[in-house]
Parts: sequence; structure tokens; C-alpha cells
Amino acid sequence: MKSIEIAGVKREGLAKQDTKTARKNDLIPCVLYGGSENVHFTVAVLDVRKLIYTPEVYMVKLNIDGKTYDAVMREIQSHPVTDKLLHIDFIEVNPEKAITLDIPVNIVGTSEGQKQGGKLVVKMKKLQIKALAKDIPDAIELDVTPLNIGQDIRVKDVAIKGVQLLDSPNNIIVGIRVTRNVVETPAEAAKAAAPPAAAAATAK
Repeated sequence: MKSIEIAGVKREGLAKQDTKTARKNDLIPCVLYGGSENVHFTVAVLDVRKLIYTPEVYMVKLNIDGKTYDAVMREIQSHPVTDKLLHIDFIEVNPEKAITLDIPVNIVGTSEGQKQGGKLVVKMKKLQIKALAKDIPDAIELDVTPLNIGQDIRVKDVAIKGVQLLDSPNNIIVGIRVTRNVVETPAEAAKAAAPPAAAAATAK
């Protein structure tokens, strides 16, 4: 998992007025939890752009008033109208304790179904996982090359060592759907109805 360093300043006041003042000064109120105590702090908006505006998952090296923490971003709160960042939750990483977070899905390859005129449909762009920090991948790569029209890859088809998938096993991640330009023969229809081979999932 990639890492990024962010500096923060511990918050002394937690009242609404203190929060408003921080935001006016382009600072984002944050909280770090999961450790021995919750830590309330602020970070500069510019310092978290790389962390926020990317589908990738980062290990965050937080430096709060000289004390360092390993953490991952857990949740972002934004203004419903302006989309302005309002708050960020971080969870402290314990090397011996599994954590839960969403990992992006990367689709690789061109499926047999697409070559026949089918359409690639991605249903899930992220998967929720539970794993130790050392086992968390940057992304989960799914090779769709073997898929024919009508076939798909579901959560239950994906297996990654050291990683527990928390989404419903029957949820479709990606599939190949028929289009108006495709006319199936009976043989092709039977082939499409057959279950796909086990998904080739790669932890990147």
C-alpha cells in the first residue's frame, strides 16, 4: 500500500465556533480513532488533496504536533451543495489488528464477449475488505478476458490471500451484457449460460 505524510495540529477547542473558524482558515477538522484515545486535529486543505481526489488507498503517516501515527482515511464529510470538505475521519492502524476499508477495483483485459459485440458493465467500483495492514492491496485487479456474453464475476468468485471480502457473495462486480448488435446462435447462448472460470483476482 502506498503511503503519504500529512502534518496536523491538535485542536484545543471543539465547539461549533472553533470548527467554523478552522474552516474559514482553509483547515479541515479531523479525528483519529481506534487507538488508546481519540485525537482531534486539523489539516490544511492543500495537504490532503492527493489523498482525497484519488481512488487509490494510502497509508497515512500523520504527524500531529510532533507525534506520529499510522492511519488510513475512513470517511469524508462534504457539503451537500458546494462539495467543500467539512470533516475527515482517520482510523489508527495496529499492525496486529485487521481493519475494514473500501478498495478500488481495476478491470483488465478485453473479454471474449466484448470481441463478439457485447458490452462491459461494471457494477462495483470498490470492494469492502477486512485485512491486516500488511495485506491491504492498492487495488483489486480482475481479468475479464475469459468472460463471454451473459457471464459475470461476482464477489464469491474473488479470492485474495489474507483478505476477507465483506460485500454480499452474490453481488455482481462486472459482467458482459448482450447488445442489440449481437445475435446469438443456440450454441453461443449455451456457452454464455455456463458458469465462468474462477476469477483471476490480483492484489496490486
